[in-house]
Amino acid sequence: MDFDPTRPKWTQIADVVRERIASGQYPTHFMISEVQLQQEFGVARLTVRKVTRTLREEGLIVTTPGMGSFVAKQEK
Repeated sequence: MDFDPTRPKWTQIADVVRERIASGQYPTHFMISEVQLQQEFGVARLTVRKVTRTLREEGLIVTTPGMGSFVAKQEK
């Protein structure tokens, strides 16, 4: 992915994950792996944690300690 230098990387990654959730590429209960996102986008773990925190605050994902983050059931 070519990042837009005028926007923070974490916001751009969050946009990609939002689109994947909306399109069904990441269905309900799909595990959002911080390690996988870190490797895919070539960013630091802290950057990915900002993404998951934001998506959690938006209600798009839920995080269970010791288990991970998963796509939340979306209201239609």
